[in-house]
Amino acid sequence: MNLARVDGVIVSTVCHPSMRGHRMIVCQPIDEAGRDEGTPVLALDPHGAGLHQRIIYSTDGSTTREHVGDPRSPLRNLVLAIVDPTLAQP
Repeated sequence: MNLARVDGVIVSTVCHPSMRGHRMIVCQPIDEAGRDEGTPVLALDPHGAGLHQRIIYSTDGSTTREHVGDPRSPLRNLVLAIVDPTLAQP
């Protein structure tokens, strides 16, 4: 599991059939202090995370493919949870 910040939403008119009807977001991996860490990734978002929210995502492709119901899907990352900022430590 990884921590990231939502930096955008992906909209496409042409995509792999397994992506149809699913929301894809651009996630910037961050460390515990909120500093950027690495390059942005795309993730399937079944929770509807908003712009700049922190999320926890998985890089387990088999879970993501199971979620969309297509074993040949190119999707790999899946948003597992939206981090509640009121629970953050000072």
